[in-house]
Amino acid sequence: MTEHKNVLLLSDADSLKPPPAILDAALARLGFERFLPGQREAIETLLATSRLLLVAPTGGGKSLTYQLPATLLPGTALVVSPLIALMHDQVQALQRRGVAATYLSSTLDGDELRRRMRGVAQGQYKLVYAAPERLTYSGFRALLGQIKCSLIAVDEAHCISEWGHDFRPEYLQIGELVRELPDCRVLACTATATPVVRDEILERLGLPSDTPQLVRGFARPNLALRVAEINSAAERRQRIDALLAEALCAPDQRPGTAIVYAPTRKSTEEEAARLQGAGWRVAAYHAGMMGPDRDAVQSAFMQDQIQVVVATNAFGMGIDRADVRAIAHLAPPSSIEAYYQEVGRAGRDGQDASCLLLVSPGDMPLRRRLIESDALEQTVVQHKWNLFLELMRWSEGGSCRHDAILRYFGDEEETLSGCGRCDVCSSLSHAEAGNATEVTTTVRKALCAVARLHGRYGIQMAAKLLRGTTDARLARDGLDRTPTFGILKEHSERWLLQLLRRLVTAGWADFSGGERPVVVLTEEGRQVIHAERPARLLLPPKSAPLPTARTARVRPRIPNPREEFDENAQALFDALRHHRMTLARDEKVPPYVIASDRTLRDIVLLRPANLEELKLAHGIGPAKAEKYGDDLLAIVQQAA
Repeated sequence: MTEHKNVLLLSDADSLKPPPAILDAALARLGFERFLPGQREAIETLLATSRLLLVAPTGGGKSLTYQLPATLLPGTALVVSPLIALMHDQVQALQRRGVAATYLSSTLDGDELRRRMRGVAQGQYKLVYAAPERLTYSGFRALLGQIKCSLIAVDEAHCISEWGHDFRPEYLQIGELVRELPDCRVLACTATATPVVRDEILERLGLPSDTPQLVRGFARPNLALRVAEINSAAERRQRIDALLAEALCAPDQRPGTAIVYAPTRKSTEEEAARLQGAGWRVAAYHAGMMGPDRDAVQSAFMQDQIQVVVATNAFGMGIDRADVRAIAHLAPPSSIEAYYQEVGRAGRDGQDASCLLLVSPGDMPLRRRLIESDALEQTVVQHKWNLFLELMRWSEGGSCRHDAILRYFGDEEETLSGCGRCDVCSSLSHAEAGNATEVTTTVRKALCAVARLHGRYGIQMAAKLLRGTTDARLARDGLDRTPTFGILKEHSERWLLQLLRRLVTAGWADFSGGERPVVVLTEEGRQVIHAERPARLLLPPKSAPLPTARTARVRPRIPNPREEFDENAQALFDALRHHRMTLARDEKVPPYVIASDRTLRDIVLLRPANLEELKLAHGIGPAKAEKYGDDLLAIVQQAA
């Protein structure tokens, strides 16, 4: 076996705790000036313990965690990845830096594949990338047993978990390989893994329960996360147009790009055609397209030939473009993991980006039907449904959207105590405290309507019953003569649908059935009706005005869309935003580091006359008051 020349190898002693100078030199050789937060710790942990489970978000630099050790350790590292495009790109980048690397995939012709396999057997490569399916070939497994395999790096490791959002059976082969190579270091990397999924990853790989787990980098406060409830195609179009106008202004007017995720291939093509008609340079991308066509779209996206990609979730894996300024979801994806992985493709340059998730009354029954159509075991169906409900509960808001996601992934250390940029943070300071008695009464009335339907109708009919809407089906069943008919008539049908969906996410109501799911009362819901369980729920907000593309283009987004500033207040808010941007550019930091929109809004409402009053604004502590206070007070005084 031969080692690649010009590679600095660690001695047995140094491999446990390499001197910092060695890691710094290896980093420079790979073309990087500095480690990202957590990267050095991860590499040192892997070298010292030989085992590591690394959970870091998309774009967080996980690849360096196995590439750098692979260049230092004697032998060849195996990287298991499901993404051929990623393999190709990383191998090319390594080769340009003088690191011997290759990949093995089904896209190679037989002669080229055999040539590369001979190179692996002769120890010509420091890194070999392979898809998990390659492990099913006995010849390849035997080859790995014959060479000195320094490291097994498992990318997208959540795919090994049956309880994850993207289980792939071929990943189960990796655990067998780890057992066959007990002296080989093992690194499992994933961008999406809850604590329960992380435990299963360790179990499936055969790693001990005390394997170090590093969870880092999930906080992305530069992403303005928003959720909007819509009830028509017109609303959907208007929301998307407003988002693109905010992020990119207009076709070819502002640098950057956007990704619009659609739930089906048909909706992908329809939305792409609509945006193209509006003048955007846009392309559709979905799994139903021919391979060369998908490759062409991906290449055009990376080379800035198109501004907007409208895609299913087939697009994005392995994509690393820094200036994605907006991510939109026309409908909810399958889970919080899937959602955060997709929005994580925005703002990788650290600059502000906006992410909009659209939800509608038909999302929950549609998702239930899609899950059940896969003919899975009932336990798997229920688990996938619960993953979707977690996303829907998150979409309902109630607390900072970033903090809720960080806690979901078990990343408590990075919680922000409010990001100040998501839609929830923007409105929390102005939200009225809910009346407990009103909430309990309203919830019980709504649950009674669900109970009266007896599993015969869907959620729309429950809203009609509560609203007291004339409907032949209600009359036919005598439901229009019950005390429940019109019991919440003071609310709109749209508001009642929002309330009923919150009852589902709370576990008090559920859907049953196939093509036309009906709404049913759960046992927990019965307990709420009979006061055996508290009705703790945040009622839906009052109706909010719909933003338009024009308002997004000519004025900043108001933090609380339900309470517009008057002309003078708006002028002060704009002046404060301008000052914040100037400071951010001078200090070379994102604007939210200076002050959040919520902070500026509080200053507008408070009109502080001195530093003590300024400290009453959200996010203004003694340090910020001392550093920025005088200038902020001067701007307020000028607007008086």
